[in-house]
Amino acid sequence: MDDAILVIGATGNVGRPLVKALTARGAKVKAASRTGKAVDGAEGVVFDIADPATFGPALDGVKSAFVMLPTGSMDPKGQLLPLIEAASARKVKVVLQSVFGVDADDSIPYRQVEIALERSGTPYVILRPNWFADNFHTFWKPGLDHGVIALPAGAGKSSFIDTRDIAESAAAALTSDRFDGRSFNLTGPEALGYGDAAAILATVIGKPVAYTPIDDDTFVGILAGAGVPQDYARFLATIFGPVREGWTSAVTADVETLTGHAPRSLATYASDNADRLK
Repeated sequence: MDDAILVIGATGNVGRPLVKALTARGAKVKAASRTGKAVDGAEGVVFDIADPATFGPALDGVKSAFVMLPTGSMDPKGQLLPLIEAASARKVKVVLQSVFGVDADDSIPYRQVEIALERSGTPYVILRPNWFADNFHTFWKPGLDHGVIALPAGAGKSSFIDTRDIAESAAAALTSDRFDGRSFNLTGPEALGYGDAAAILATVIGKPVAYTPIDDDTFVGILAGAGVPQDYARFLATIFGPVREGWTSAVTADVETLTGHAPRSLATYASDNADRLK
């Protein structure tokens, strides 16, 4: 396969719609996952970010790659830098999914990964999505089933982004050189508090949903009780700090710049995913 596009995490919340968006454009796609199974018509390839031996075969015949860190990982530098080095050695363009707000401080590990990519000499685009709207039917679904969203977000607001908009933004970056050398902060169209989100979700699923602000320790205890490792639960608690401080409330036009359309609202996300939310 020549001039293929590699999608890391091809079976995930962003990867699967990205594969669909790319194949719809007629691109040749290598869908990377631990199983190596084909995804929606794209060729499957075995890939494990913890196993550098899988990097070469995954990158063979590839002109550009969507790179992201798997959910549950806490070492972005240790896991992403070897892959970026492997891609840059082959002059493979990298579209990196980073994290909203990391450009505030160069000491943040994800920002250090970005800097390494910027200095690598290979073409790149950096995407920094805000909190995923899709978290409501994945991470926060057990609480939603009980009519309660309990998070340490305080009164903070976030401009939740639909993963379909992340995928379409990535597809634009992967199939054009117009955005090379740039970073984009991906957001939804408005900033909402979790109480606002609860009201929107309640309307869609047809039952009451309340938002209950909790402290970090309570949050960690809930996650640990659900089987989440203690260190990862504590990490998740820390990333709500920027939410409480209002740092995730910014709204940008970057999705429209990349895709040509405005980002989907949380109400649209909820309506389109009603079956998953109920």
